[in-house]
Amino acid sequence: MNTRTRSQALYRAADLRTIETLAVDQPLMQRAGLAAADLATSLCRLQGAAVLVLAGPGNNGGDAFVAARHLRERRFTVSVVFAGEVGRLPADAATAYRRFIDDGGSVLDGIPNGLRWSLIIDGLFGIGLQRPVGGRHGELVAAANALAVRDHCPLLALDCPSGLDADTGKLCGTAIRASHTITFIAGKPGLLTGDGPDHCGTVSVAALELDAERLANASAHTIGTDLFVDCLCPRARNSHKGSYGSAGVLGGASSMVGAAFLAGRAALRLGSGRVYLGLLDPQAPTIDPVQPELMLRQPAALLAAGLTALACGPGMGGGEVALGLLERACALDLPLLLDADALNLLAAESRLQRVLAERRQRPSPLLLTPHPSEAARLLGADTSVVQADRGAAALELASRYQALVVLKGCGSIVATPDGRWFVNTTGNPGLAAAGTGDVLSGLVVALLAQGWPALEGLLAAVHLHGLAADERVAAGCGPVGLTASEVIDGARTCFNRWVAQGR
Repeated sequence: MNTRTRSQALYRAADLRTIETLAVDQPLMQRAGLAAADLATSLCRLQGAAVLVLAGPGNNGGDAFVAARHLRERRFTVSVVFAGEVGRLPADAATAYRRFIDDGGSVLDGIPNGLRWSLIIDGLFGIGLQRPVGGRHGELVAAANALAVRDHCPLLALDCPSGLDADTGKLCGTAIRASHTITFIAGKPGLLTGDGPDHCGTVSVAALELDAERLANASAHTIGTDLFVDCLCPRARNSHKGSYGSAGVLGGASSMVGAAFLAGRAALRLGSGRVYLGLLDPQAPTIDPVQPELMLRQPAALLAAGLTALACGPGMGGGEVALGLLERACALDLPLLLDADALNLLAAESRLQRVLAERRQRPSPLLLTPHPSEAARLLGADTSVVQADRGAAALELASRYQALVVLKGCGSIVATPDGRWFVNTTGNPGLAAAGTGDVLSGLVVALLAQGWPALEGLLAAVHLHGLAADERVAAGCGPVGLTASEVIDGARTCFNRWVAQGR
C-alpha cells in the first residue's frame, strides 16, 4: 500500500479573485460547467435520469447553467430552479443563462413535486459568501438536503457547498450537505477544516487549465509526505540506541499518569532510542508494566537527564509544583513541546510567559499543540472565535508565541511564526477520544529527539497520527471505540512503510 501523498496548494477567496482577474480572457465558467457535467455524468450514469439543478444569483449559478446545458445535451432530464433575477446576473452568468434558454432549457421557481431524483446539483452560492444563507435560499438548501436523503442520491456542490465559508470552514446559516464537491481552479482551506469535511463529502479539484501557483502565491497547503520525505531515511546497520536520541515526557500528576504513559509509549514505538518519563505523582509506579522499556524518573532527574527533546503537559495538572517544573523545562536549550496542562499554565501565568520570551533568544524550537479550547485560553478569546477562523487563530498563536503550532481538530492546522500554514487531511472521528492528544505529543517528541527539523517533525507527526487512525478504521477498528493505544501501533506501521518506500 502506497501511503505517500503530495502537498496541494490552497487559496482563500481573495487570492482566487486575483487569479480570475489574471485569467479574465479565458472561458473559466464554460470549463467549470463542463467539468461539473462530466463529474455529474459519472455519478448518474442512467440515461434520461432526473437531475435537479439549483442555480443561484451569481457566477456559481452561471456554472450551474453551463452544467445543466451539457447534461440536457447528454439526454438527462434536467430541472433547473433559478433563485435569482436575470437582470442582476453578472455578465458571464447572464451569458450562460441565455445560452441555456436558447438551447431549449427552462427555469422553475420551485422544486417540482412528484419526481424522484437521481442527482442534485447545488449551484446556489460559491466562494466568498458574505451573509448567512436564509429565506428562500435557505429553504432550497434544506429541501435539497432532505431530497438527497429521501432519494438516496448524490448531492454535488459546485466549488463550495452553499452555506459554507470556503476560507474558514465556518457555517453561514443553513448549509448544503454534499456527498461530492467539485471545486474550481484550486483547493480551498474551508473545505478541509472545521465544518468543511462534514459538508463537502468527496472533494475533487478541477484546475480549469490554469496553473494557480504560477499566477498567485498559495494561501496555504495541505500536508503531504513530500514536505518531509528527505527525513525518511533508513537506519544504518552500524547504529545503537544513542543514535536515535533521548525523548522526555514531563507530566503524570495524581490520577493522570496514564497520559504520560501514552505519550511515552508513542515516543518509544516511533523510534526514540531512549524514552524517559518524569512523573509528578509521588505514588506513581517505578515501572510501566505494559512498556518496561520506558525509564521512569523523578521530575527533577528527568530535567537533568541529557535529553535531546522534551514534551511537557500530558496529565501534568496545575499548581506551584507543576509551574516550577515547567519554568525549569522552558529554560532548557533543547526542542520543547508544550501540550495540555502546560498550555493552560502558559495561558494563566505571566511569569511563565516571561520565561518563554527570554527563550526566544536561543535557537531551540518551541512547539505548541493546543485543541480549540486551549488555543482560546492562550489567545484570551472564546473557543467560538478560534473555530470561526482556525487558520487565522493558528497563525496568531504562532506569531504571538514565536512557536510552531498545531491547532488540533477536524482538519488540524499547522502554523509557523513566519506566516505559513498547512491543513492536515488525514484522521477521522475515532480520534475524538481520551489520550489521542497525548499520543500525538509522543510522536512529535520522538521525531524531534531523533534530530528531525522541528517543522518537518510536526508535519510528519500530525499527518501520521491521522493516517494511523484512518488505517485502524479501515481495518474495522473504529471509528466508534478506537482507543489512543491502538493508534500508537498503527503509527509505527505506517511510519515504517513510509521509510521502506524510499525517498
